[in-house]
Amino acid sequence: MRRKKARAAKKVRKRGKAMIDGHTRVCGVIGSPVEHTMSPAIHNALAKKLSHNLVYVPFHVKTGEVAEAVKGAYALNVLGLNVTVPHKKEVMEALAGIDPLAEKIGAVNTLVRTAEGFKGYNTDMPGLYRAMCSEGIRLEGEEVILLGAGGAARAVAFLCAEKGVSKVYMLNRSVEKVRAIAREVEEKTGKECICPMALSDYPGLPDKKYLAIQATSVGLFPDTDKAVIEDEAFYRKIHTGYDLIYKPSNTRFMQMVRAQKGEAYHGLKMLLYQGIIAYELWNGISVSEDLAEEVYEILKEKTGIRDEG
Repeated sequence: MRRKKARAAKKVRKRGKAMIDGHTRVCGVIGSPVEHTMSPAIHNALAKKLSHNLVYVPFHVKTGEVAEAVKGAYALNVLGLNVTVPHKKEVMEALAGIDPLAEKIGAVNTLVRTAEGFKGYNTDMPGLYRAMCSEGIRLEGEEVILLGAGGAARAVAFLCAEKGVSKVYMLNRSVEKVRAIAREVEEKTGKECICPMALSDYPGLPDKKYLAIQATSVGLFPDTDKAVIEDEAFYRKIHTGYDLIYKPSNTRFMQMVRAQKGEAYHGLKMLLYQGIIAYELWNGISVSEDLAEEVYEILKEKTGIRDEG
């Protein structure tokens, strides 16, 4: 009887219908707020297409209660968790281990179940790298302009150093924050590739073509008519612009890059691939590029985003 039920459940999953039973594994995301998250669209689509008996749900966890939430999730046999703002640093104190990349970056966004407890990873930056690779953008040997010095920009700086960027001109209003990041990147990677600059000094950039990564919140919905730099001359130096923002899908930064004949991309594929890498870690699999593109189409539909040339 049990075998018949198991076979019937397998058939239902193969037909693409969700079925929760005693064998269903649970994954989710913790954050505050978390109601806006698009992560369930990624993970539940992957589970459905791969016929995995797995569901992914959001959990609203308040600041100061992260360690308790992580302990409870482990006790409840949760397979894995994503971690979003504002918990990416706080969660590090509640883990059995931390991956070296996450340790360097100083932020964890993915928890993987182990025999000792949850281990922390950072899939944001590997996700950005895979997103760029999927668009034919390379980092190795490039000269990069990096806008911002917050948590996202700091992580991108480490990614650039790890992937062999020849130089990163890191621009921010407070040049002291950039200098601190440059020192930290050099100490932790041995790479002296970050060139700190005040944002107002952008006219002094050497006259050549760059890959520019926009890692600030400027231009994020609803302030969609703003860019960190508004000078057309700056954008003439950019051959490719990558904005970590995906809402809107055609930011002011992207518009100004394209107006000067550059290529421009939004950050939705970064969101996609950071989720895919987490799913791979939880399930011990590799997701094909064909499947990634299928899930990307689902994600675009859920967000109402169109790719614009």
